[in-house]
Amino acid sequence: MNGPQAASTVPVPDVFDPRRYADGVPHAAYRTLRDHHPVAWQEETEVLGWPAGPGFWAVTRHTDVVRVLKDPVSYSSCLGATQIRDPDPDDLPFIRRMMLNQDPPDHGRLRRAVSRAFTPRRIERFESVARERARTLLAAAVDEARAGDGTFDLVTAVTDDYALLNLSDLLGVPERDRGLLLHWTQRVIGYQDPDEAGPPVLDADGGPVNPRSPAMLRDMFAYARQLASHKRLHPGDDVLTTLAADAELDPAELEMFFFLLTVAGNDTVRSAAPGGLLALAEHPDEHRRLREGGIQLSTAVEELLRWHPPVLTFRRTAAVDTELAGQPIRAGDKVVVFHASANHDERVFADPHRLDLSRTPNPHVSFGDGPHVCLGAHFARLQLRVLYEEVLRALPSLRPAGPARRLVSNFINGIKSLPLEVS
Repeated sequence: MNGPQAASTVPVPDVFDPRRYADGVPHAAYRTLRDHHPVAWQEETEVLGWPAGPGFWAVTRHTDVVRVLKDPVSYSSCLGATQIRDPDPDDLPFIRRMMLNQDPPDHGRLRRAVSRAFTPRRIERFESVARERARTLLAAAVDEARAGDGTFDLVTAVTDDYALLNLSDLLGVPERDRGLLLHWTQRVIGYQDPDEAGPPVLDADGGPVNPRSPAMLRDMFAYARQLASHKRLHPGDDVLTTLAADAELDPAELEMFFFLLTVAGNDTVRSAAPGGLLALAEHPDEHRRLREGGIQLSTAVEELLRWHPPVLTFRRTAAVDTELAGQPIRAGDKVVVFHASANHDERVFADPHRLDLSRTPNPHVSFGDGPHVCLGAHFARLQLRVLYEEVLRALPSLRPAGPARRLVSNFINGIKSLPLEVS
């Protein structure tokens, strides 16, 4: 163990094993950590073929999560990147090219570059497109269900395509290539889940190859270069055209932007959308309040994001010896914030395990906080609001036709399948 635990006789539950999350977010374990071990040492055991690691500090209270996210001087995104498992040291220089894995001031320069492409005006123009897409996908799913056994899978029939096609439009990816985005997302995000990624690719020593390593991203980066060249010759009103024309970005930075936007931009909505709709299906009284118009949809979106954050964890590395919630932390230690735990912290949210679609204020951390707060949060909120509006119109009731199947992951709060009945 790397340091002393809090003075408590209550055992520290494991919240690392990704298999735990296939049964749902472990809120009881999070509550135990918040109450007794707010900064708790977690062992990184060997699991699902992935080797053991050195362990990390799990940060579960809202105040401490925000403190870590807002303090890049003490808690670095660059030193060890932002995933729990340590990358191969040889891959670190490559991984640090991504804005997500940088600290100020380098992070600020890249964020400003992509902010020029991610303008509210450009995003707002997508609302009508997203609405028509939601209507078309929902109508097709309902028609197919009524022609069959009266059920459909919301994830495979609606939300996966909805998130993917919206992102493709924003980036400017040709229609014929859009399936590649889903393939890359599943490979990178779902690597802990055999259903998503399949058997791991092994290296010469028989160990799994990190899906974020240069070798595993070579095909994505080659595509990004080709698409950027095409956009310089045939510009469009899309994000990649803007980035490809930015003289301040070198080719490696542009490739990393494509990777970040493809994976994070797709999976944020791909995870949040079915999670929010599952919450409505499981809380019919709140669903009825929303359907009857007694709640602003924008307020409901925030509560559904609090309830089902798309991202479960993000890692930082202590850059200096410090202390958090009374726990000494040494420079070099891994520090991992738990978003779903922070969103259910009784110290901040009244009755946090009650879904309250009119909850306000709602200071959830589902899109992070501090310098790395999600750049695409506005785009994600727009998509979720439009989708929920169209679901309320197309599906007056949300009746599960079976249990949801969840992603095996301690990183993404994903839902792989959500069967619904159609009236």
